[in-house]
Amino acid sequence: MKLLLKPLHLVYMLYASIVFLAIMFIIIPPIFLASFLGKVKGGNIVYYFLRFWSHTWFPAVGIRVKRIYKHDKNDQTPYLYVVNHRSYLDAALAVQVMRLPFRPLGKIEMNKIPAFNIIYRNAVVMVDRSNARARATSVREMIAMIREGVSILIFPEGTTNETESLLQPFHNGAFRIAIETQTPIQPVLYLDNGKRLHAKGFNLTPGICRVVYLPPVPVTGLTMDDLPALKQQVFDIMERELKATV
Repeated sequence: MKLLLKPLHLVYMLYASIVFLAIMFIIIPPIFLASFLGKVKGGNIVYYFLRFWSHTWFPAVGIRVKRIYKHDKNDQTPYLYVVNHRSYLDAALAVQVMRLPFRPLGKIEMNKIPAFNIIYRNAVVMVDRSNARARATSVREMIAMIREGVSILIFPEGTTNETESLLQPFHNGAFRIAIETQTPIQPVLYLDNGKRLHAKGFNLTPGICRVVYLPPVPVTGLTMDDLPALKQQVFDIMERELKATV
């Protein structure tokens, strides 16, 4: 049976890749034009095209997205979203399920991919972790976005979690920015992305992708002295929910 399914899966993977790229190339021209409108206004417009791409591609490849709200879904407060990171599918899902406007923090290395970099540099706050000055610039850009009413999405584990652990230790960056800007943190969990597309290989499968929006964590009045406790609080909230869904 596995020998029969393998060729079918290869055809499915080829089909998914072609559809992915076809939609992407359709939206590149309007995204290029939107980029002339500036980082905030132009970037916000870019996300409507990315949302179209995501809403088209996911059902086309047999992936159904289910949202689970554990707080008021009509809340319009700008948040600093912290999300677990299990798959390369996470970014594609984010543009569909995170409330607009928002910007994710992304690795600067992705800006080297031809054609895709037109989208990337207008859709994310890029960070170069090898350069202290560049990291500081990224932080200033995120703070400026938050003050414009744009939410920020950060994967606090720093990279995709390829281990058996539910979560990897969190970095300080998200919590430092939340305290500095007094922006509430909303933990979000992508429960099935690692099953749909594992971080260790390009092996997409159809099925469900559940997204859980956990209650926000307020940071009003917190200082940098509270950062370790805040980071642990958010980690515990996310880990506890993940354990409950296993």
